[in-house]
Amino acid sequence: MAAATPASPQGSGAPDIVVGPLDLAARVDEALAVQALAFGLGQDEIDVRRHIVLRHLDHPQARALGATSADGRLVGFVYGLPNSRTHWWSTVVEPYLRATGSDDWLDDSFVITELHVHPEFQQRGIGRSLITTITDAVDQPRSILSAIDTESPARGLYRALGYRDLARQVLFPSAPRPYAVMGAPLPLRRG
Repeated sequence: MAAATPASPQGSGAPDIVVGPLDLAARVDEALAVQALAFGLGQDEIDVRRHIVLRHLDHPQARALGATSADGRLVGFVYGLPNSRTHWWSTVVEPYLRATGSDDWLDDSFVITELHVHPEFQQRGIGRSLITTITDAVDQPRSILSAIDTESPARGLYRALGYRDLARQVLFPSAPRPYAVMGAPLPLRRG
C-alpha cells in the first residue's frame, strides 16, 4: 500500500488530513457512518452495506485508503478491487455498457467501489487525494466506477480526473435513482 500522504499537497484546504492505508474491516462502522452522512443512508441500508464491504475485502487485491484528521477521526475513505465480470455490479452494468459499445471496460479495470468524504470535509481535495492515491497503486490500465446520474460535485471531480460517461441511466435493484458508469485511463489526470 501507498505511504500516508497529506491530502492537500497543493494547498487544497485540508493540511491536517492524512491519506493512507486503512484497515477497512476494523473500521467498517466508522467508514459506513461517513458514507451514511455523505450519501443519506438509513440504518437498514448501512447494515446491508456492512456485509457487502466485508465480503469485498475478502478479495486478495482489494485496497482501502482512509483520510484521517490529526486526532485520528476517519473523515473519508475509498476502496476498490480489480473488476470481474462475475461480480454483481458488473452483471448489472454490463447490458448498459454493451448498449453503448463500452462493455470492454469491464475487463482489466480497477473498480472504485466506494468513495465518500464526511460532508464537513468536502470540497477540500480529500476525495481527489483518496482516488488518485488508490489508483496510482494498481496494476490495471484503467478505472471504472458508478455515481448517481446527476450533475454533482462528485461527477465534476471524476470528469476533472479524466473519467467519462460510459453509460447513463443505469438502474440498480432497490436504488431510488439512476446511476452513470464512468471510466478513465490510468494514471488519472492531474491539475
